Amino acid sequence: MLYRQLGKSDLNVSAVAMGTWAIGGLWWGGTEEQDAIAAIRAGLDAGINLIDTAPMYGKGLSEEIIGRAIAGRDRAQIILATKCGLDWESGNGEYFFTLPEGPVHKNLRPDNLRREVELSLKRLGTDYIDLYQTHWQDVTTPIAESMATLLDLQQQGKIRAIGVSNATPAQMDEYLALGRIDSTQPRYNMLDRAVEADYLPYCLQHSIGVLSYSSLNLGLLTGTVSPDRVFPDDDQRSKNPLFKPEKIAGINAMLEQFAPLREKYGLNQTQLAIAWTISRPGVTSALVGVRNAAQAADIAPGGGVVIAADDLAAMDRIIEAGA
Repeated sequence: MLYRQLGKSDLNVSAVAMGTWAIGGLWWGGTEEQDAIAAIRAGLDAGINLIDTAPMYGKGLSEEIIGRAIAGRDRAQIILATKCGLDWESGNGEYFFTLPEGPVHKNLRPDNLRREVELSLKRLGTDYIDLYQTHWQDVTTPIAESMATLLDLQQQGKIRAIGVSNATPAQMDEYLALGRIDSTQPRYNMLDRAVEADYLPYCLQHSIGVLSYSSLNLGLLTGTVSPDRVFPDDDQRSKNPLFKPEKIAGINAMLEQFAPLREKYGLNQTQLAIAWTISRPGVTSALVGVRNAAQAADIAPGGGVVIAADDLAAMDRIIEAGA
């Protein structure tokens, strides 16, 4: 496993991290709690030290499961990253979307951040959060107010490092004008590469760590999704146009062209997709969702390989032709 400094912080994170959106169950067809606990523990045993979650993942369930999974473990060896700013209770902030039980708002107001951090600490069963990230940016709250609150929480020792997610470079400029941010989370994978043009260079220039999310594009880049697979209605993939049978077949055909490189590096397709991601300039760690112990153990080898530049170029040619 490769470990890398996250931004300018003192956090050294594994190059592959466990993403826990799916174990919250919401939009993923539910969850099996014991499988999820086993997944977290298997990932830690395999050398993955970074666990990324958010209150919105199952409205607190993902954080609670993680808390149960890490109970009794050496807390100093685990880097917990969670988020703030999606509020399904107060009705304050910028409207985002509606769940069956009511609306969700982007809410980065100081009072909400202070409320959310206490709830996350309780669910996770810890007295500090290693990386606290604004989940989505709230246009109704000045960034200066949000950042001042985050810096205060950091001064209190409740959080160690500050990160952002789904933030533009202009928004990150506003954060940086007031203090240090150590990470950002953009969507990035073989099929979603828009951030390569300006976003990743910006992060390199400002020493901001990058945690890529959707690194396997909801599982499409594993090569294990069959064109005839049917997803339940409460699984977001049932409505995603990329998961139409003809799209899946085309992507699988593209992935088959990587067979010589899988053999060369001793990786399966999932691991190769992760290694591709962490080999890109500016990427610190690839966030990859896990739902059971086998998946967690399977992703770890991908965080131990950096692909040579000529092989990356060959992969890029295949991706561009396939796209």
